[in-house]
Amino acid sequence: MATSTEIDGTDEDGAGRRSSTAATPSTASSGVDDPPPRPSIGTSVTGWFYRHRSWVEPIVVFLAIRAVGILVLARFTQLRDTTLGNALGLWDGKWMLAIAEYGYRDVPYTQTDARGLHTIDTAYAFFPGYPYLVGTLARLPLLTPFGSAILVNLVLGCLAAVGAARLAGFCAKTMGDRSPIGSSSPRRVGLLAAALFAATPMSVVLNMAYTEALFCALAVWALIGVVEHRWILAGICASLAGLTRPTAAVVIGVVILAALIARKDGPRAWAAVVISPLGYLGYLAVVWAHTGSPTGWFRIQTEGWGTEFDWGVATVNFVNDVLVNSGEVAPVATAWIILATLLLLGVAVWSRLPWPILLYGALVVASIVLSSGLMMSRARLLLPAFVLLIPIAMLLARLRTGPMLALLIPIVIGSSWFGAHMITVYPHAM
Repeated sequence: MATSTEIDGTDEDGAGRRSSTAATPSTASSGVDDPPPRPSIGTSVTGWFYRHRSWVEPIVVFLAIRAVGILVLARFTQLRDTTLGNALGLWDGKWMLAIAEYGYRDVPYTQTDARGLHTIDTAYAFFPGYPYLVGTLARLPLLTPFGSAILVNLVLGCLAAVGAARLAGFCAKTMGDRSPIGSSSPRRVGLLAAALFAATPMSVVLNMAYTEALFCALAVWALIGVVEHRWILAGICASLAGLTRPTAAVVIGVVILAALIARKDGPRAWAAVVISPLGYLGYLAVVWAHTGSPTGWFRIQTEGWGTEFDWGVATVNFVNDVLVNSGEVAPVATAWIILATLLLLGVAVWSRLPWPILLYGALVVASIVLSSGLMMSRARLLLPAFVLLIPIAMLLARLRTGPMLALLIPIVIGSSWFGAHMITVYPHAM
C-alpha cells in the first residue's frame, strides 16, 4: 500500500522531495485524497433539472400554453382598439385592484354591482385574500397594484400547475389497473394535466387580476395534503382558500371530512379540522360586524349579483334557451361548457378518481350549476373544477406523442381564441 508520503509526493519534514514510488501521472487520479472531479456546467445544469423536474416541467408547459393565450389576446386587443393591460384588468379585476389600493371603505363609487349600484356594503362581496396580497406586494418599489396583480398570478398559476401535475401523477400511481382507463406514466399524466389546466376554456383569467390563480393553487395543494396525509398543509391551504372566495367552502368540507376519516393519523389530522374553516368563518364574521347581520355577506351577494341557491333552475333555463334561440358564440359556447363539465364529472366517476378529488370536483360543479346569477360567468367559475380533467389526461397519456399533440394543440388554440373573444368581443362575459 502506498504511504501518505508517496501519495502526496512530499516527505514528512515537508521538504518537497518526490518519492521514487510516487504515483505516475497516469495513476495519480486514483489517490484516495484526490478531490472529486469538478462537474462541468452542463452536467450541473442537467443534474439540477433532474432533481427539480417535477417542478420545472409543469411550469414550462403552463407558461408555454399561457403565452399562446396572451399572444392571441394581444392580437384581439389590437384589432378591437383596446390594450392588453386594459383587458387583463376588466370587470371583477377592477374591484380587486380598487380594494388593493384603497381598502374596502374607500373603493371609488364608480365601481358598482350588477345592478349598477354602489353602497357602503358592496365591496364586501369580494373576499380579501387576493386583493390584500396584491396590495401588500404593491408597496414594494416600482410596483403598481396592476403590476403586482399580474405578477402574483403568474407565480400562483405556476404553483397551481405544479400541483395539478403532482395530483394527477398521484392518481396515475394509485388508480392503475383499478381504473377502466388503465395504467399510464405518472410523469406523462402529470404534464398533460398541467397542460389541460392551462388550456381550460377561460384559463385567460389565470393571467388577469382575478382570484382564480390563487384559489386553484390553494385548492390543489390542499388536495395534495389530503391524499398524502400532510394534514397541516391541507389545513393551512384550506384556511387561506377561505379568505379567497366563497367556493372555498367546498375545499374546507373535503379537508375536514378526510381528516375525520383519517383521525388515526393523530393530532395533525385534528389540527386540519380546526384550521381549515378559520379563514372563511373569519371573513364572514368581519362582514357580520360590518353589516350587523350573520348572513350579511350572503345578502350583499344576492342583492348585488343575484346569486342564490335555486337547485339549478336558472342553469337549466339558460342552457335550454341558449341552445334553441341564441345565435351568439359566447352564450352557446358557455352552455356547451356547462354540459361538457357535467360529462367530465360522469367520466371522473366512471374512472374511479380518488374520492377526495372526485368529491371536491363534484361539489365545485354543484355549487355553480345549482345556483343562479350571471350565467356568462359560468365558464370561469367552473375553472376550479379542473381536477375533473385528470381522467382525460390519463387517456391522452396512453396515446403516442403524435396523436396526443394532434388533440392537444387544437384545445390550446380553441381555449386561447375563446378567452380572447369573451374578454374583447362579448360585452358582458365575466
